[in-house]
Amino acid sequence: MAKQKTEQNTKHLRENEKKWTKPLLDAGWTMIPNVIFERQQALGLDAIDINILLHLASYWWKAGDLPHPGKKRIADAIGREPRTIQRRIARMEAGGLIRRIERRVPGVGSKTNLYEFTGLITEATPFAAEKIQERKALEAARDAKASKKGKPKLRVVPKTTD
Repeated sequence: MAKQKTEQNTKHLRENEKKWTKPLLDAGWTMIPNVIFERQQALGLDAIDINILLHLASYWWKAGDLPHPGKKRIADAIGREPRTIQRRIARMEAGGLIRRIERRVPGVGSKTNLYEFTGLITEATPFAAEKIQERKALEAARDAKASKKGKPKLRVVPKTTD
């Protein structure tokens, strides 16, 4: 089972290398569910917020190891002031989408904050369920249309962007 999953992951990586090229992927890549940027308005996000989330997510390598890039690093990357990043993060935090965890070192000061995404995941999940249902309905409609014409059923395989 583990071997099959590894082979599947390798296949997806190779497919993405065909799309993006190996050098670009070797330099690093970020996975984020499509529904987050497809439904950004419904989530109360705009393009700058999405850009900030992309940067935060790019530092989230393992589930238990929360990202902690500095606001200045994000600001420099997207051409905004650190204060803008701070305000946007505070707004997303007030909206319950992200949680900022301060890291203080006694006698030294502050380290960069940790960022947690449980709120965003919770808020985006109903949109994901809705999209899955839409896909299933589309597949059922295609199957019904194909069976009326006596054609074999076609299966819609969800497009992945790993």
